[in-house]
This record gives sequence, structure tokens and C-alpha cells, in this order.
Amino acid sequence: MGTRAAEQREEARQLAARLEAEGVRNVALTWVDNAGITRVKTIPAQRLPAAAERGVGMSPVFDVFTSDDAITESEHLGGPDGDLRLFPDLDRVTVLAAQPGWAWAPADRYDQLGRPHPACQRQFARRMVERAAAAGLELRMGFETEWVVTRAPDGPHPAAAGPDETFDYPCAGPAYGMTRVVELSDYLRDVTEALAVQGIDVLQLHPEYSPGQFEVTTAPADPVRAADDVVLVRETVRAVSVRHGLRASFAPSFVAGQVGNGCHLHLGLYRGGSSLHRTPDASWGLAPDAVAFLGGVLNALPALLAIGCPSPASYLRLQPSHWAGVYQCWGVENREAALRLITGAPDDADGGHAEVKTFDAAANPYLAVGAVLAAGLHGIETAAQLPAPHAGDPGTLGVRERARRGIVRLPATLTEAADRLEKSAPLYEAMGEVLHGAVLAVRRAEEAHFAGCEPEEIAAATRWRW
Repeated sequence: MGTRAAEQREEARQLAARLEAEGVRNVALTWVDNAGITRVKTIPAQRLPAAAERGVGMSPVFDVFTSDDAITESEHLGGPDGDLRLFPDLDRVTVLAAQPGWAWAPADRYDQLGRPHPACQRQFARRMVERAAAAGLELRMGFETEWVVTRAPDGPHPAAAGPDETFDYPCAGPAYGMTRVVELSDYLRDVTEALAVQGIDVLQLHPEYSPGQFEVTTAPADPVRAADDVVLVRETVRAVSVRHGLRASFAPSFVAGQVGNGCHLHLGLYRGGSSLHRTPDASWGLAPDAVAFLGGVLNALPALLAIGCPSPASYLRLQPSHWAGVYQCWGVENREAALRLITGAPDDADGGHAEVKTFDAAANPYLAVGAVLAAGLHGIETAAQLPAPHAGDPGTLGVRERARRGIVRLPATLTEAADRLEKSAPLYEAMGEVLHGAVLAVRRAEEAHFAGCEPEEIAAATRWRW
């Protein structure tokens, strides 16, 4: 232990020297709370060795912060007492291309005795990766990040504005249109360049459906890194936007009634380096473990919504026939199914994978990848199966026809989703009592805060929180 600590100190010392040589003066240490807000402590770059050795102090109360910075409490967390230590992941220290003089690192949280904090979401995700590895499984995950960009207003930015807030969109082109790329070519070039400089492999970037809306898709990675990457992607987009006089929103519902921002999760399963989505002569090309894993995810989707769709604003986005996946079904290349199987090109050995379409960027990505892993592994343990895939839009079917096919609506409110999470034994076991209780406390507080609000009020109050 002493040798490892000495090695870390030396690694941090050399890293700090390299950062200062590159003009980096400050390092942002981030974690994501249960409301999906990226919180931060910053340190001078020369303090990195000390932070790596003893951590940076923070209160455990952040686990029960809500999206509007109110503080609730759970059985185990809340109030002014206690302290935790943030430890930067030295392997992920990244010089920020759009914030000169700054670097970033995700942090793990421990108590003052060096024990893992039971509500640390990043360590929860890592535990689930280790659980999968113990079962001989490797997962690669990646996110699609959607955002809306507007011209920044003169004067201070309001944290929340009224339902009558107006927007000055910097592009007027049609959905998915090349016009938007032409109008914002400098901005989009700077986004992709900044991400590339920071080591993020961008697969594609394109205009989306709503006014001022774009999407960037990044390459798959191990689940913890994928969650790190999506945090870095969002904050990079935000920083580039600021430098262009723009403002970015990742909120699930930017304007009530319009198509909102999703953050779809893609996942591929491997055993011994071979894809489980490319099994010859198997139905849909899925090996038995892949069928069971995806069956577990499909079965758990009502509870998973409380993880991946954590805000009342999330349920403004989850509308039928909007490619948001509001029915508990799966389909082959079906963008209306909550769980989409992507077949990929026949000659691509790694082309097949699955997509969870319901999630949005209000979700803590570490909770999202960890909970999906837990649900899928439970599916393997219980030999879960997949029903027949669904083709077409379930929203166009009548209620009786959906019932005949066994297709049910996923929770339409945060209350319904939180109720399902509360009753989910597999997710409770995987998350542990402290983390599970903190997540539920935040969900219940969000429900209460927005009870009785109109959709326009919810969208306005949450528009600039993510």
C-alpha cells in the first residue's frame, strides 16, 4: 500500500509539472449528483499531488441536492455533518481545449478513512463493470448527446426564467438540414476540434429536429469511461458555446410541446473479445447471454426510468410517436421501441449492439450505466428472455391491440417511475441501501417541488439546469 501511494504521489507530481508546462493553472474535479447536475471543486494545478494523496474535502449532503439546489434528506444522508474526500482519477486528467489554463478530472469519493463512499455513483458503475467481468462479460457503451443552442442574452443569464422566455436561435435551417451546418460551421468545427484534442472520438455530429438542436455521438468505451466521456462532452459543448456567444441547454424539455433532448445509451456485449451480437444462426444474431441481458434490461425499464429520466421535465419529452421509446417493447432497427437492436453492416464484426432510447441528459451517467449493467446481469442470472420484436410505431395501435401484443406504456410520470425503482429488488441490491435511498429521496423531492405545475412552468424552471 505504501509503495502504491508513493507511486501515485510521483505520478501526480510529474503530471502537475506537465500541466504547468502546458499553461494549465487550475484543475476542475467533477462528480455528478443524483439530480444529474455536474458539481465541481477546483484546485490549482500544483495542488494535484496533494489532492491525489489526501483528496479534496466535500460534504456528503450533495447526494441529496435537487436540480434547483434545494436540499432534501434520506435515511442515511442529509444535514450539515460529515465530510468526504474527492480523489481525482489521474488517468483521466484532460487539458480543456475550450477553457485555456484549465484541466479536468472526474473524481471518486471516499470517507476520511479511505473507505469508498457507499453513494459514490462512479464507484457503483465500476462495481457493476467488475461484476460483469466476473461473469466473463465485457461491455462497451457510448452516448448520443443532444442539445439546443441559442444566442446568449445580454446581461446576466437567468438560472430559471418564466414560461414566456423567448429565444434567439443562431440558425434557422430545417431539421437535419445542411443549412444549419452552414450557418454554424465555425461553431460546430470548434466543437469537434475541442473534443478531438481532448481525446474524445466523435463518430458523427448533425442537426436534430427542434430549432437550434444538434447531436453528437461518441465512440463506445468501457462503461465508466463512457460516463466520463459524456460529462466531458457536455461541458466542452458548453464551453465552446460560451466562446461563440451562445448558450447550450441539455435539458430534457427545452420548450414544452417540442421534441426534447435525449441522451441515448448504446451498449454492446462481448465475451473473450468476440461480439455476442454476431452469433451465426441465432435469432437476431444474439448469443443466449445477450438475449438474457437485453431481456433483463427490457424487464427493468419501468424502474430504470427513475435513473435515466430523473426529472419531471423528462416526462414532457417522453411522448408517443416522438422516437423517445415510451412503450416497453423492443425492435430490430425500430426507433420507436424503448430498446432498439442495431444490426450494423453484415461484414462488421463489431457492428451489432443495442440502444436504450428513453434516457436523457438529466440522468447521472454513472448511475445510468451502472443500473443498466445491474439489470442486464440480473437478466442473465434469471435466464430472462426477449419477447417477439415489435415493428412499427406502438403509438398507432389501439389499446386492445397493444394489450394483445403485451406492449405496455412505460411510466408517464416521475412518481410512477420512482415507485417502480423503490420496488426493484435487483436495483436495490446492486446500488446498496445508501445510494438507492438517496436517489429515491431526490426523486420524491423533485416530484413534490413540481407538483401541480404546468408543462411550460416545468420546462422553464429546468431549461438551464443541465
